[in-house]
Amino acid sequence: MSAKCCQELDLPLTFDHTDIENFTEVGGLSISLLLWAVLNSAIVMVGGIIVAFFEPIAAGSGIPQIKCYLNGVKIPRVVRLKTLVVKVAGVICSVVGGLAVGKEGPMIHSGAVVAAGVSQGRSTSLKRDFKIFEYFRRDTEKRDFVSAGAAAGVSAAFGAPVGGVLFALEEGASFWNQMLTWRIFFASMISTFTLNIFLSVYNKNPGDLSNPGLINFGRFPVDGVAYNFYEIPLFIAMGAIGGLLGALFNILNYWLTIFRIRYVHRPCLQVMEAMLVAAVTATVSFTMIYFSNDCQPLGPEDKKEYPLQLFCADGEYNSMATTFFNTPERSVHSLFHNQPGTYNPLTLGLFTLTYFFLACWTYGLAVSAGVFIPSLLIGAAWGRLCGFLLAAITTPAPLWADPGKYALIGAAAQLGGIVRMTLSLTVIMVEATGNVTYGLPIMLVLMTSKIVGDYFVEGLYDIHIKLQSIPFLHWEAPATSHWLTAREVMSSPVTCLNRIEKVGTIVDTLSNTSTNHNGFPVVVQVSGSDEPEKLCGLILRSQLIVLLKHKVFVELARSRLTHRKLQLKDFRDAYPRFPPIQSIHVSQDERECMMDLTEFMNATPYTVPQETSLPRVFKLFRALGLRHLVVVDDENRVVGLVTRKDLARYHIGKHGLEELQLAQT
Repeated sequence: MSAKCCQELDLPLTFDHTDIENFTEVGGLSISLLLWAVLNSAIVMVGGIIVAFFEPIAAGSGIPQIKCYLNGVKIPRVVRLKTLVVKVAGVICSVVGGLAVGKEGPMIHSGAVVAAGVSQGRSTSLKRDFKIFEYFRRDTEKRDFVSAGAAAGVSAAFGAPVGGVLFALEEGASFWNQMLTWRIFFASMISTFTLNIFLSVYNKNPGDLSNPGLINFGRFPVDGVAYNFYEIPLFIAMGAIGGLLGALFNILNYWLTIFRIRYVHRPCLQVMEAMLVAAVTATVSFTMIYFSNDCQPLGPEDKKEYPLQLFCADGEYNSMATTFFNTPERSVHSLFHNQPGTYNPLTLGLFTLTYFFLACWTYGLAVSAGVFIPSLLIGAAWGRLCGFLLAAITTPAPLWADPGKYALIGAAAQLGGIVRMTLSLTVIMVEATGNVTYGLPIMLVLMTSKIVGDYFVEGLYDIHIKLQSIPFLHWEAPATSHWLTAREVMSSPVTCLNRIEKVGTIVDTLSNTSTNHNGFPVVVQVSGSDEPEKLCGLILRSQLIVLLKHKVFVELARSRLTHRKLQLKDFRDAYPRFPPIQSIHVSQDERECMMDLTEFMNATPYTVPQETSLPRVFKLFRALGLRHLVVVDDENRVVGLVTRKDLARYHIGKHGLEELQLAQT
């Protein structure tokens, strides 16, 4: 409203704190609280509905699912176009709805989906095939593209291309090679460059490529980044605090997730829970701002950053509102760079306590949300509080020369204590802040927080992977597996196929729901001999589906004069959505035909004897990316089959199999 209009309506040009008090006396703030809670709940309801009812795999950050995909586990619908659309729309609703979430994890998932779609040169959801990139239509190539997409998402979120590469190495890709390194780095570089171009246009300064990523932590001043030798033990102690708080966060979220699996499994209940969390978050934020009396003087340069005066005197702003009412990214920036005395210790302590439990409650809802920025915000708050307390009890003035120093260290410690990242998070923090001086303290803090946190519980992503019963294989075999052999973990008896098998037998085998594994050993018996059948190869379920679809039968091949030979392109065209066996029509006469598997099977599959130790079997799966491993006896007869699920059953973590089974009941 312009000044002229205000004068004509006899309204004051400025408002003081007495106007707020008069407005409160007539119940005006109650209406404001109600509107805030209702609007936030309505927006979160939209985000919850599209996730819970249309694409549940889009819930959460998506990092655990991408981590499992890169580990060799094919999770249904994780890299679909529909998942991407729901993910983007859902995270917008989550952030706008005021939840204690971030958009960085969903950006990593979104980058992985884009990379997976581009690499295939077609869209199975839209039923469009552009006839390009057909060479990449296989699991290994698609997995490498997903690694690059995840790295590009990190690069765009934090403006950290090197951090994106290290994230893909540390948390993502299970199978790494030298060629993949520079490819992922190239993708991260292009991601940062493209984002800079769009940000320069958005900021009305086209051509300026000096913009950071979407998350701007700000640049620390060169003259205020020094730290002394006697501060190193303090940084290590803060890392231990971050590990303890991270372990507490993960334990609480673990039991909360078990409760959700048991009782909040219906989509309607999941949406209602998300709305409840949105309303409680708005109410808690409003209450904290209302009862806070932390008023700070407002400078002329701060008018845009601190919009809430509330009960403070004219020329002052409410410091609690700076942390609660602003976006989480701006609050992190404020905690990093505001001058000493901007926050009193009570404000920082109460904010840390309330936001810690809100973020813990929020992660795991049926909404698209990340945990990076909430973790950084919690850590920055208690880190700045630690700096204030150290300054109060310590005589040397340089210890509190820059309060943002302790906020940065606390943020790194808290995030490291929750997700247990070390190498990649160090580089991400260095690149995002544009200052390498704090590289050593950040490394010490992250290593300490990981050691302390791992003593109590696993990382947040590993916990959710375990609760989803995904057969994820870690870097090393479990310590409890050294006395086990392949005989104890293999599945038996094994459904085998003959090298020349009847079509009806193959159809019945694939249709049998009890035979749900995807690899079938192929055996052969020497004609005229009484020797038992011996292993001669391995064929996949997807290959059998394609053979049945194209009716590659021995009798038909003999009867057709112009029979087209099945090519590799036929298998690539069917990838990745191979048709179900129920959709393939096989007549009664065709069931009596024979199928020769010699040309299509893997004639040299990996095999192990029965007495092979489980760590040896584990290393074969982990290093070679195997999905099936045939167990044979001394005469090369098939006695069992080891799958990823068989190994995952024996990968006992801190919680044990009993609690995992408890979560699924």
